[in-house]
Amino acid sequence: MAESTRNVTIRWRIPPPIIALLLFLPIVAGSYFKPFNVSYDHRALIVAGKRRMLVSAGVHYPRATPQMWPDLIAKSKEGGADVVQTYVFWSGHEPVKGQYNFEGRYDLVKFVKLVGSSGLFLHLRIGPYVCAEWNFGGFPVWLRDVPGIEFRTDNEPFKKEMQKFVTKIVGLMREAKMFCWQGGPVIMLQIENEYGDVEKSYGQKGKDYVKWAASMALGLGAGVPWVMCKQTDAPENILDACNGYYCDGFKPNSKTKPVLWTEDWDGWYTKWGGSLPHRPAEDLAFAVARFYQRGGSFQNYYMYFGGTNFGRTSGGPFYITSYDYDAPLDEYGLRSEPKWGHLKDLHAAIKLCEPALVAADAPQYKKLGSNQEAHIYHGDGETGGKVCAAFLANIDEHKSAYVKFNGQSYTLPPWSVSILPDCRHVAYNTAKVGAQTSVKTVEPARPPLGSMSILQKVVSQDSASYISKSWMALKEPIGIWGENNFTAQGLLEHLNVTKDQSDYLWHKTRISVSEDDISFWKKNGANPTLSVDSMRDVLRVFVNKQLSGSIVGHWVKAVQPVLFVQGNNDLLLLTQTVGLQEYRGAFLEKDGAGFRGKAKLTGFKNGDVDLSKSSWTYQVGLKGEAEKVYTVEHSEKAEWSTLETEASPSIFMWYKTYFNTPDGTDPVVLDLGSMGKGQAWVNGHHIGRYWSIIAQKDGCDKTCDYRGAYHSDKCTTNCGKPTQTRNWGNPFKISVKTVTAGILCGQVSRSHYPPLRKWSTPGFMNGTMSINSVAPEMHLRCEEGHVISSIEFASYGTPRGSCEKFSTGNAMHPNRYQSSLRLVKDSTAASLKCQTLHFRVTHVEEL
Repeated sequence: MAESTRNVTIRWRIPPPIIALLLFLPIVAGSYFKPFNVSYDHRALIVAGKRRMLVSAGVHYPRATPQMWPDLIAKSKEGGADVVQTYVFWSGHEPVKGQYNFEGRYDLVKFVKLVGSSGLFLHLRIGPYVCAEWNFGGFPVWLRDVPGIEFRTDNEPFKKEMQKFVTKIVGLMREAKMFCWQGGPVIMLQIENEYGDVEKSYGQKGKDYVKWAASMALGLGAGVPWVMCKQTDAPENILDACNGYYCDGFKPNSKTKPVLWTEDWDGWYTKWGGSLPHRPAEDLAFAVARFYQRGGSFQNYYMYFGGTNFGRTSGGPFYITSYDYDAPLDEYGLRSEPKWGHLKDLHAAIKLCEPALVAADAPQYKKLGSNQEAHIYHGDGETGGKVCAAFLANIDEHKSAYVKFNGQSYTLPPWSVSILPDCRHVAYNTAKVGAQTSVKTVEPARPPLGSMSILQKVVSQDSASYISKSWMALKEPIGIWGENNFTAQGLLEHLNVTKDQSDYLWHKTRISVSEDDISFWKKNGANPTLSVDSMRDVLRVFVNKQLSGSIVGHWVKAVQPVLFVQGNNDLLLLTQTVGLQEYRGAFLEKDGAGFRGKAKLTGFKNGDVDLSKSSWTYQVGLKGEAEKVYTVEHSEKAEWSTLETEASPSIFMWYKTYFNTPDGTDPVVLDLGSMGKGQAWVNGHHIGRYWSIIAQKDGCDKTCDYRGAYHSDKCTTNCGKPTQTRNWGNPFKISVKTVTAGILCGQVSRSHYPPLRKWSTPGFMNGTMSINSVAPEMHLRCEEGHVISSIEFASYGTPRGSCEKFSTGNAMHPNRYQSSLRLVKDSTAASLKCQTLHFRVTHVEEL
């Protein structure tokens, strides 16, 4: 459905053979590991009897389709992750009280099994409050209707429902044998979430609630450690953890607990009308290296893959459908380079240091300069002999530093950490990026080529869009449309009426206008005005089914001039939510939607009309929603008509069409940049809201300097452009497109370091080869299913410029490779293009 000026229903017709392939996705049952226990000491988690330095990748299973899960997990592992972390989303698993959903994108057990089968561990954050920019913070909306309930405090109705759900999830994991002591991947659980931010608001009841939550969780006998994040008063048997952009200074509330970082914010979320945040790879790597340098042992990227807020799951106010988060894997599951590759190298360097990091109870500290310092870890290795690793940091935001350490000289770029796995040679520096840069391209999708003639194939190459030019339309009624409406005195709270079953709530009342009122307005040259003390998120005002105007905002005063005729007039107010509040302090259950305060009509001859006391008729949702015209089954029952290209748009309209599955395996997106505001479905699957609202013109950085502390307004882009267009127009301008890393660039010099894999070669391990004798290398690799189509630039010696803007030094073009390019020299830069290997689709992502 599309709302506002237009509504969109798009259905994707998938050939039957492909559907058949989707039905068989076997997962082998049984153990994934030899059963082991997990405990901890002051230094680290102890996994199967050994301290571990763990890197975790945040991947939320409902923000991807099940068909995407294996690839996301595999890329997380390839990137150096040991653990996958996810929240558990109560609202998705129990949308109706007592009715559970563990199917499709909410098949939690399937996701956990895939993680285990890949050889990775899992950190399961049950909450059940999750925040996560998720609708209502992950709470099901029915929870607010439980009599006497107060969320997240010492309140019996809330504790009863919370315990029931947490017990359900722990039991589900135990039944499926997913805990590590059963041979499964689950090594740690989480109860509550960032409660320390709101605890003071609840006084003593908040403190009692923390103790109860901890005791309840431990009493479930899960057999793995539990953690509370941002909880300085976490009880003794519960680990406390840090969330933030930087956590290298975090200390747990007990000397018996290790230093954990449950949320490393590697980007930030986006609101409709906002610019797009980006966190530089150099700064992110700096934060992670500093964390392990100063005693950290478990770090999780929030997010490693952000994904998509399908349906109406995005939180509010005004969070967009994309949850890309500038993560190492983008919304479509493609690698975001250089971030993914730079972090992969960082993880490899940390793993080289792990023997020394776990051998030492604490690092030795050494001051190297005013803003420079070293942390040295050394001890006895597990296989005998001494081990040593060092981190050299320069926290100066502007200047490089030249330091002496262990009798050798080192150059430290500003705001960087050098990692020395043997306390002598630098394996990695956070400010020196040797990973490739990928430039994403969005191109018209290629239609299935198998049944096309040669002429059709040639013509198709120049086609701008492959979506059908034949559209059907269905007009959505304005106002009260069904028999299930009701009448009540006064303005009711939006959520109390809709129960969040729809974004939309119609309000209708009758306004009587006398001849004296009309004369009064003409005499004074003014019209009456609707005034509402406070409203959220969108209010549309209609008089006699004609739109008077719209107001957008979050709990803002609404003032809208209206035009009445003499006699009886129907005043229609349509309130709309754009994601429910997910985090704004305590008492979330009291945060509603629609109106607050008084509503009135001003400017009448005999004074204001108090609408708060009027009789109103209410209708929840849209007629098309109730009739499910977006599904394959119910769509055929609706009275669709052919949409003419010159047709005038209606305030609310449903549109539908059919299009073929594009060829290839690239992610498929819909570009609805001209559609206004609404929602979209494909094959009955609600893929989310869209809104072509323009971001502010000012505030974006022309250049992004990685140096210095990051915040969400630093290094933003996309000012003056729609916040999100892809995935979501004038129907005849909608196009089907694919996304790929079409251009790859890289640049290395003699100041870079040899590949991390060289540290594991026999020559270096047995001492017959010095790592200093190995030259730096640059590797460029296309995404899976693509090959190099052209080498645009390759130069040795003195190349200048940056990605897509290189200029030639002593140019030299290497031979062409199928899918990767490897160049070795003192100074090298290269740029190449990738293209798809054309073959038939073997699986289709559920949308």
